[in-house]
Amino acid sequence: MDGVKPVELQEPLAELARDPKHFLHDLQFPPAGKIRVYDDTLRDGEQMPGVAISPKAKYQLARMLSDIGVHIMDVGFPSVSESEKETLRLILEGRKRGEIRPDLEVVCMMRSNQGDIDATMRVIDSLGHRRDEVTYFIFTSASDLHVKYKLGKTLLHREGIPESEWLELPVSHYRAANLRMMCEAISYARAQGATSIEFGGEDGSRADVDYIGQIHREGLKAGGTRPSTPDTVGCYSPFAVREYIPQIKAAAPDAPLVVHFHNDLGLGAWNTVMALGSGAEVFTTSVNGIGERTGNAPMHQVLMQLRYLFGIEIPHFKYEKLRDLARHLELVSGIPVQPTEPGIGLNVFTHESGIHTAGMLIHPAIYQFIPPADMGAEVEYVYGKHSGALSIEHALRQAGIPPEPELVSKVMTEVKRIREERAERADFSDFHKRYYDHLNRLGLTADEVADIARALVSAA
Repeated sequence: MDGVKPVELQEPLAELARDPKHFLHDLQFPPAGKIRVYDDTLRDGEQMPGVAISPKAKYQLARMLSDIGVHIMDVGFPSVSESEKETLRLILEGRKRGEIRPDLEVVCMMRSNQGDIDATMRVIDSLGHRRDEVTYFIFTSASDLHVKYKLGKTLLHREGIPESEWLELPVSHYRAANLRMMCEAISYARAQGATSIEFGGEDGSRADVDYIGQIHREGLKAGGTRPSTPDTVGCYSPFAVREYIPQIKAAAPDAPLVVHFHNDLGLGAWNTVMALGSGAEVFTTSVNGIGERTGNAPMHQVLMQLRYLFGIEIPHFKYEKLRDLARHLELVSGIPVQPTEPGIGLNVFTHESGIHTAGMLIHPAIYQFIPPADMGAEVEYVYGKHSGALSIEHALRQAGIPPEPELVSKVMTEVKRIREERAERADFSDFHKRYYDHLNRLGLTADEVADIARALVSAA
């Protein structure tokens, strides 16, 4: 705190304040060295409405993710666009040059069909890389809602059944057809040179748990290596996680289980932690929690909850770089982080209140249990209507001004007066408008899409 030394505690801190990790629970976590951080920012994170990140910017993010200690990275669908193909090329070449860790696993997404697998492998072939240099994530659906009503017509076409029977056939028909489709895709990918295959069904949190278990068992028999179960719509509760994840894990106990949570109820991170304590070993997150709707489980929240509530630190992970990573993604995505966001927000290590500042100047642990240095941050002070005499004294000492009591009192009065006057004159309407205009203009509007169509029709 810029030369101001905290009071030396005469008793151990653990005797003065209960350690937040001291509570009863029935969670059983894997050894920290077995837990894998799986980043989804370049794929699922970029699916946030309006967000588009260039291949060059994605590569820079990939380098930062490699440096911070992520184990697995999803790079999206390289078969669907030149942009995603270029991203894969940059990342694989960077890994070969040593700019990205050689042990960082690269995942490519594809649907459960031969066409997607062939297209992905053609991209890898064209880039001059071996087909086994990436993991193939072959996904389908798991909930009956998805299996019958999202995939139903596709499944009927595969089996030569007319669409007219779509709504009449029972769910059991679609479940069986879905399993056949996924397993055939996995077997085909294996035959074409894939050695690492992740697989699973969308909407797992609303699926029958026995059917998820069947998907995982059959997928492994077909040649898959790692099952994944997603909470696609973000509706799991921690209680549901505690009930269902052990059952899902029990269906394929020898394979690492991937869990993927969205944040629709603000539970993405906590559900992830609960899942890791219930049988999962691999968890997906995104930087700053970006993603569709309310986003994905935020990487920083999961890591902080594991560390400060359960004492689990991921080996070699650079927690102190999470804030720098957050600032960088803000720049390339255009999506700001709220100032109160745990660990990475602008204000989480900043104090104004006189009561809080006075306590912090005695000893930081009085009002913060997370050491700012853990997150690459420092304690800072803001001065305003809530400031007290001790915080004003601190500011004067920093400036080399003797904090005489009369001067401190006058300065404090003036600080409060100026801040109150600013509050009276404050008008945030322009900022508010510019903020929402910025967010709304990240993507194209329906009117812009219509204008593009009219222009193409006119030019034809």
